[in-house]
Amino acid sequence: MADPDARVLRTRRRFARRQWARRRHAWRGLLVLLLLSVLAGAATWLLLFSDHLTVDGVEVRGVEGARADEVRSAAAVPEGEPLATLDLRAVEDRVGTLAAVRSVDVSRQWPDAVLVEVEERTPVAVVSIGGQLRGLDAEGVVFDRFREAPAGLPRVEVEPDVADEALVEAAAVVAALPAGLAARVDHVAVATVDRVSLVLGDGRTVRWGSADDSAQKAAVLATLIDVQRAPIYDVSVPGQPTVCTQPRLCGDS
Repeated sequence: MADPDARVLRTRRRFARRQWARRRHAWRGLLVLLLLSVLAGAATWLLLFSDHLTVDGVEVRGVEGARADEVRSAAAVPEGEPLATLDLRAVEDRVGTLAAVRSVDVSRQWPDAVLVEVEERTPVAVVSIGGQLRGLDAEGVVFDRFREAPAGLPRVEVEPDVADEALVEAAAVVAALPAGLAARVDHVAVATVDRVSLVLGDGRTVRWGSADDSAQKAAVLATLIDVQRAPIYDVSVPGQPTVCTQPRLCGDS
């Protein structure tokens, strides 16, 4: 039969070991929490107060030269500000006010730089506004200034005080023209939203109407101008195109 004193001693030892294990586990947990607190504090100091992670440069991609300088100036990124707290949306909004910028994305480049990626607008035509040649993109946005019209871009002529919506329609028409047809166009005349006309290089006029169904209108016109020569074509209703051989009898252009 086991000695009662020995049994009691073993029980006490087991209890002591369990108590020590609990204390050791508790101390380990406290040490882990303390270490995490120290690391969090160090990270906060590094991100918000240290000179090592502050803005020290802005990289611009998508444009070069003077345009890149213009984007960098509009971005107005404050150097020396903690990179972690920089308001990226505010930078994007500032760059987005530039007429030549179609889209912009701003991101942090650790440890100390900001990347501004720009998609530039592409002109589909040139329009004269206020005596200046301006670029017109496929969305009808007017941007850039040219001393001379770039080669290969059709010209858009607008009547005084034409609405912005009419320019949007004209841009959509130009963007929809197949290359072969676009090459035959001297200029696009814009009176109102639904009174857009093409003037071909040989002087013939195409009444286009609005930008609706432009692909179908282009297909119909490609057939008409090769089959029947006339001074005026009307494809504003592509399902019922008309050809006018006597301009005086064709109404307003």
